Amino acid sequence: MSRSESRLARLLREMRVSFVLALPLVLSQLSSMAMNIVDTVLAGRHGPVTLAAVGVGSAVWSVVILVSIGVLMAVPPTVSQLNGAGRRADIGPVFRQALWLALVLGLALIFVVRAGAVALEPLGITAEARPEAVAFLRAISWGAPGLALFFCLRNLSEGVAWTLPSMVFGLVGLALLVPLGWGLMFGAGLGAAGLGYAVAIVLWCQAASMAVYLWRAPRFADLGLFTRFDPPSWPPIRALLRLGLPMGVSVFMEGSLFVATALLVGTLGTTQMAAHQIAILMASLCFMVPLGVAMATTVRVGHAVGAGDLPGVRWSAAAGFSLGMIAQTISAVLLIVGATWVASLFTTDPAVIALASLLMAYAAVFQYPDGLQALSAGSLRGLKDTRVPMFITVLAYWGFGLPLGAWLGISQGQGAPGLWTGLILGLSVAATLLGWRFWRMARRPLPAVHVT
Repeated sequence: MSRSESRLARLLREMRVSFVLALPLVLSQLSSMAMNIVDTVLAGRHGPVTLAAVGVGSAVWSVVILVSIGVLMAVPPTVSQLNGAGRRADIGPVFRQALWLALVLGLALIFVVRAGAVALEPLGITAEARPEAVAFLRAISWGAPGLALFFCLRNLSEGVAWTLPSMVFGLVGLALLVPLGWGLMFGAGLGAAGLGYAVAIVLWCQAASMAVYLWRAPRFADLGLFTRFDPPSWPPIRALLRLGLPMGVSVFMEGSLFVATALLVGTLGTTQMAAHQIAILMASLCFMVPLGVAMATTVRVGHAVGAGDLPGVRWSAAAGFSLGMIAQTISAVLLIVGATWVASLFTTDPAVIALASLLMAYAAVFQYPDGLQALSAGSLRGLKDTRVPMFITVLAYWGFGLPLGAWLGISQGQGAPGLWTGLILGLSVAATLLGWRFWRMARRPLPAVHVT
């Protein structure tokens, strides 16, 4: 076998391993997004005021999701490095401290959500939708600790390369939300508040079910996850925060770029806003694939770091990038070929269909930089490199992407296409700088695995 063939065989083998690990994560991310779609559909059936209220409330709630995801992303690379180093006995103590972090984070986010409810009037939200939006936020806020705990629990499982529970409990939560949301919204007559309570209940059910699974499953028995009670200990919590807070900022910077773009498009009229909503929904669905692959890549890179296997770090990243680019190519083709058909599923307005089709072509262009930045960030998380990537994302999204988009879309009158050009630039800058950062980090000697 030639050298080129042997390298190809190694890459294909690594891609198979990454695919098996990533597929449940992709389906889990899709189920999470489907929960947002269920919320929107149920709210729309209740009435336009409820739909508007839930839309506003969901925007505030998305901040909670982004912060929780980002901060608790510290768990998978920490666990995977310990697992790769053969230090499984150290995973349980770290996990118990991560639970304290998740609990405190979730309790704090209750107040963040309720503060968001108070801020609706100063933000200029219409008086008609405001009471229902406040009721939705107050109800869903009770789910913030459940959300944070569920992320912590599933991240532990993902960190030891067992991703199937993330998919199973994600799909179970989605199946539970439909009847529960309908019953509380319509049957109990609670409107938007009923939907908020339904989401909160589902999140707590997911957290409780995941905890029971980790406690009882033989796969985790040797970790001793729940064998004793550990009080909070600042050194390991500080280490998790040192790793997780920059990731929280990075995730928030990217998410807030899209939120800010949506708000700017909202000033351009109903046609442009409707077209933007259709196109961004399709782009978000496509993004779930590289996001799931990036999460799997974090685990595989972290495991290689723990094992002291520098070539393994590079091969794991190469497999993730290869899978991601294949997926993004398929997404780009589907977005271009199916744009008009997809847009017609949402509306019969010819102007909206035409503009949404154009924006989906823009979305096809940014599939590649979006996938590359997600995979580069995931690979860097596996190396526990988070501070420099945080500054890169701030620069790329808010230093380049949003200013250019606002200038083209608003100042130059290009509308939504101009704003989407800004998205493409921001993602491209992030992809270039994060990719360069990983290329440099992957050529250095591997650091020692440590917890505190």
